[in-house]
Amino acid sequence: MFQATRRRLAIWYATVTAVLLLLFATGFYVYVRTTLIERIDDTLKHVVEVVERSLAIEPVAGENNHFRVNIVASFRNTPETIEDDRIDIEWFSPMGELLWSTMWEPLDVPLHPDRVGETVQLQSGQLLRQVTDRVQIGREVLGYLRVSHPWFEVTKPIRQLIFDLTVGTILMVIGVAAIGWLLSGLAMEPVKASYQHLKQFTADASHELRNPIATIQTNVQVALADPDLDNSAQRQQLLLVERLTRRLGKLVDDLLFLARQDSGMLHPCWETVHLDELAIEVVEEQHAIAADKQVLLSLDILDPLPESNAEERRSGEYTPPADLDFTLSGDRDALARLLTNLVSNAVQYTPNGGQVEVKLDYVPAANRSNPSENLRVTIADTGIGIPNRCLPHIFERFYRVDPARARDNGRNASGVASLTAQTVSGSGLGLAIARAIVESHHGYIRVKSQENNGTTVQVILPIAQPEK
Repeated sequence: MFQATRRRLAIWYATVTAVLLLLFATGFYVYVRTTLIERIDDTLKHVVEVVERSLAIEPVAGENNHFRVNIVASFRNTPETIEDDRIDIEWFSPMGELLWSTMWEPLDVPLHPDRVGETVQLQSGQLLRQVTDRVQIGREVLGYLRVSHPWFEVTKPIRQLIFDLTVGTILMVIGVAAIGWLLSGLAMEPVKASYQHLKQFTADASHELRNPIATIQTNVQVALADPDLDNSAQRQQLLLVERLTRRLGKLVDDLLFLARQDSGMLHPCWETVHLDELAIEVVEEQHAIAADKQVLLSLDILDPLPESNAEERRSGEYTPPADLDFTLSGDRDALARLLTNLVSNAVQYTPNGGQVEVKLDYVPAANRSNPSENLRVTIADTGIGIPNRCLPHIFERFYRVDPARARDNGRNASGVASLTAQTVSGSGLGLAIARAIVESHHGYIRVKSQENNGTTVQVILPIAQPEK
């Protein structure tokens, strides 16, 4: 339990750190990439300004107020000055015709003379960063100047940055996970100490509470067996003390069971359990109480019924196979407590003359030749049911339905409702204990009830249990 909590804390530390580092790395990457692109654009714009200042502009002979660019005079020294910067220059006529270029071959890229940096992809797959400017005097356009820079000048440092950020983030997360593991271990030490004190208290309480209660009950029973006890008032008082002591003992057992279950002190002892035999034993134990209350208690053990035998089953002529097996891996004592709790309460809180039916079968499977690996125990009574508003709360500890519903030892209450809506003779822990036992066996329990139509509880238990 503590190792799992410690592991979860370390994972949370590492996860939160990884998210924060990822956000930081993403922001840093975007900032660096944007900065690199802006620097290249600034360089390209600076080259445009330098080239424009070096253009040899001449008036056109015979035409007033018309000019042209002397290409030879303007660009004869340009390749040497820009070679180290890996910048290429192209000069276009006012009609967009390429007149001069430092490129090996013309680029099939349209002109966008807005002097805003843009990234273009060539047919060869190469990427270029370009800036295009319109050169003009007044309103007369002399041509277009376009400068290009290879994009790998951006991608190369960006790839190195991505690699560095990835390695750094991974190392940082690993380091935080290791530190988180150590810190969570230190944080869990006080909790472990408190847990040890709780286990010791539980063990001491189990011994210190049970012994006095058993002693009181024994002494009361001895006093009741005294033949000289003729005072009926005293006998009634002793009977009351004996009944309250028995009830207190059961409450202590229930509380200690739940306390151990919550603290992880209860470890089921897995063994092969014949659930059909266990159900027969529990029903036989409750037959006397059921007969005294005139409650019909029945047990049906149903095999996975083939479709061909459905008619025989309805007619009562069908005989279950001798090798019918209802074995599972589980804790026999816990399962016995589960069935006893459910059946005894169903009998106790079913009205006189009512009926409690216990069924054991397999969960229906699509392939009837291969039954599902789950067993189902169904306990149905003919009580007055549980209100719908109470059903969501019936598994809560000490939760009780309206006590007035269960007066007279439950003669007007549903059997399953008695687990939670117990009267002064109950503790309201029945369904909480039942659910704890079922969940420890990796199964589930569900309750269906409708007022004036009885209550049904179903317990689904897997046949095979995990090793741990």
